[in-house]
Amino acid sequence: MMLKNKTALITGGSRGIGKAIAVAMAQQGADIAVVYSGNEKAAQETIDELCTLGVRAESYRCNVADFEEVAETVKKIVSHFGTIDILVNNAGITRDNLILMMKKQDFDEVIDTNLKGAFYMTNQVSGVMLRKKKGRIINITSVSGMMGNAGQANYAASKAGVIGLTKTTAKELASRGITCNAIAPGFVETDMAKKLGEEKLAEAKKVIPLGRLGQPEDIANAAVFLAADSASYITGVVLKVDGGLYI
Repeated sequence: MMLKNKTALITGGSRGIGKAIAVAMAQQGADIAVVYSGNEKAAQETIDELCTLGVRAESYRCNVADFEEVAETVKKIVSHFGTIDILVNNAGITRDNLILMMKKQDFDEVIDTNLKGAFYMTNQVSGVMLRKKKGRIINITSVSGMMGNAGQANYAASKAGVIGLTKTTAKELASRGITCNAIAPGFVETDMAKKLGEEKLAEAKKVIPLGRLGQPEDIANAAVFLAADSASYITGVVLKVDGGLYI
């Protein structure tokens, strides 16, 4: 039970990678605050599953791209749980298109959710952690932010920004016992990946040295490792979990 007596706030925690992280951390004893954007049914199903693991779990609807909503949500979570020990910035969206055809709104929405959302949450939660002089911040970025990807200028830019945010946060908060690391997934079998279509996913498998797509649990296992006390001397790292896609 590596995370017993810890409280984790996970954005985008009702489905996909976020849900897998929530379950994995709950299995290690953490109480879980699931932040979701709109699918109340999925959020409740996740909470029900987490509660069967013997931990406290609550869901909070919040648009992470709205600073005021983020501030209010963090206050509610601290009120309900007493503190926040772990922050996982996982919420993310895609609006894929080639640069010449990409609409300004599609670019802005991806930056607002993926990058600004991570900043807003870090801005609000870091204050809680600073008072404790301890904390773990884990940002979910992407290998797209490291290598680029045709048709994903907005997504790749947002995830590259998250890497810069991670490294700066790590430098600023290290002296107060707070670590900040990023996980960069490759192709993972989620609803977001399925939007690419079976043909593109089959092509992706061919260029992944391990020859398969990742599972949400692969990312969750890395998140649990970085959240645990055993990772207390690791900060500012971008951990690729991509089957060797980007070497």
